[in-house]
Parts: sequence; structure tokens; C-alpha cells
Amino acid sequence: MNLVELAQRIRSHRLDRRMTLEEVASRTGQTRSWLSKVENFRITPSLPALGEIAQALDVPLSELFEGLDEKPALVLVRRDERKTVERDRSEENTSVYELLAHKRASRSMDPFLITIPPGVAREEALPHPGEEFLFVESGAVRFEYDGETHKLSAGDSLYFDANVPHRLVNSFKKQAVVLCVFHASGN
Repeated sequence: MNLVELAQRIRSHRLDRRMTLEEVASRTGQTRSWLSKVENFRITPSLPALGEIAQALDVPLSELFEGLDEKPALVLVRRDERKTVERDRSEENTSVYELLAHKRASRSMDPFLITIPPGVAREEALPHPGEEFLFVESGAVRFEYDGETHKLSAGDSLYFDANVPHRLVNSFKKQAVVLCVFHASGN
């Protein structure tokens, strides 16, 4: 099952209903921070918690899961069909994440194209389960991993365990574009 797609569906249903994080969180008995982490696929809620979210959004639980196990043998996503996802976005972090394989709901990898403007970084280095692969397509970034910083330029790549706190920082004067392939443990 694709947890990234599940998180996006929750966020999409909330926005379609013009509800704030606070409204949905209070209806579920959870905090705004917890719900934000769910929507940004930083944590995966339990099945009872998903039921509470579905109820708060007035959506059948089955609708949140519908099609998440579909596995077409081949999916083609054209440049103009990429799906932009909200992930850890804030005033300081204006990075754009484009999901490159959204047409296959049940996938074991999540490839993203991340566009990072100059001077932008995620607010803090965060861990999550799984593994990641990064390839710098253009520009340059600094990669913070477990307290160490590595400069990556166009053509450089990394493969790492994502359960260690990490983040990308563009401290340079040019926009950077990074291919990120995420594999969640157990998928």
C-alpha cells in the first residue's frame, strides 16, 4: 500500500472541505502537529486513527484506501502530468516536490523531483523509516546527515538509510533540482 498517496488523499479531502488542520485534529482528538505529520507522510496513523480522520472528514474509510493496492505493470507520467505535493512547506521552505509515479498507487518506491530555490532548507533534519537515493540534476546543495554536511553538485548522488536525521539545504545562489527516490521499509 502506498502511504504517500494515502497522506495526500487525507490532505486533499481536508482542503476540499475547506477545513483547517486544527478543525480536523480537534475532531479526532489529536494535535495539529500530529495531523500535519500524517499529511506530510512523516508518521503513519493506526487504523483506528485513520477511522477517526475519515469520520472527521465525512469520508468513508474505504474511500481513503480505494485503489491503493492497484499495480499496473507500466505507468507513464508525462512532464505536464506531474503531481505537486505539499511536504514540509513553510515560509522558510518553499521547495517544490513533484511526484513522478503517482499513477501507480501501489508502489514500493516514491520518486520525487525536488526544486529547491536559493537559500532554502527544510526547517530541521528529520529521520523517517526507509531508504533514499538522491541525484543532483542541476545546481548544488548541502546534505546534512547525522550532524555531518556534504556538498553535492550536479551529477553527484547519495544512497542512505533515512532513519538518521537528514535534510537538503540550498545555501547557494542558483536553484537546485534533485531527484529523490524514497523506499519505505516493509513496502
